[in-house]
Amino acid sequence: MCPDEKAKFDPSHPRYISLRARELLVAGVRDGIVVPEGLIAHGRGEMFDYLFGEETLAPALSAERAAAAAMMIAEKPVISVNGNTAALCAEDIVLLSKVTGACIEVNLFHWSDERAKAIRRLLESKGGSEVLAEDPDAVLEGVHHDRGRCHAEGIFSADTVLVPLEDGDRACALAGMGKTVISIDLNPLSRTTLFSTISIVDEVTRAVPNIIRFSNELAENAVLASNTVQSFDNAAQLRELFRLIGERFAKLAHP
Repeated sequence: MCPDEKAKFDPSHPRYISLRARELLVAGVRDGIVVPEGLIAHGRGEMFDYLFGEETLAPALSAERAAAAAMMIAEKPVISVNGNTAALCAEDIVLLSKVTGACIEVNLFHWSDERAKAIRRLLESKGGSEVLAEDPDAVLEGVHHDRGRCHAEGIFSADTVLVPLEDGDRACALAGMGKTVISIDLNPLSRTTLFSTISIVDEVTRAVPNIIRFSNELAENAVLASNTVQSFDNAAQLRELFRLIGERFAKLAHP
């Protein structure tokens, strides 16, 4: 998968990163990885990113470190991947799975075996192995749409699930099953953010590399990883995030 070669953007353009992401998603639509609805979801997320100045704020960085720690000490971590995540950061997802030992499972709101297969092949082309995708054989209780379909050896039996670009129904169901739910969602008010164990309010292509970096730092220190998880206060970091958003609006209102 690659963007249209005709779509060339000057890296000095102030919206270069955003434009590049849009092209990756459009290419994903062409390749059967992203559905058109995913473009709408991405645009909604971009709007929220403006609130943060399109940068990773300190509370998000704290959550990303806690996420790395949680994945490092988990017995069975799983990374859930949808079309947008695959289109935007397939290579980093594969690297994160290798660093943390997490399984990768394709999970889609707009499900088809053909689309799941296309995403699996993309992840495998980036070095992913044993990616769970087609023919899910389990169902999450209370999720009455296709995102409830999952693999018994993957998400269903995981103790910790990283859910980038998630929908609230499944995040709530996973939390209700007693799993550690790590979300990456730019909407600080979404059910996904509010019901997750560790809520990362950040853009996915910034968040995943940060989690990889922290995972490498914690790889040889299980005690530090455990202490990082135990000391993390998700509600407190969300309150700090809301405070920073309010502070940013105050500054914009009184330049």
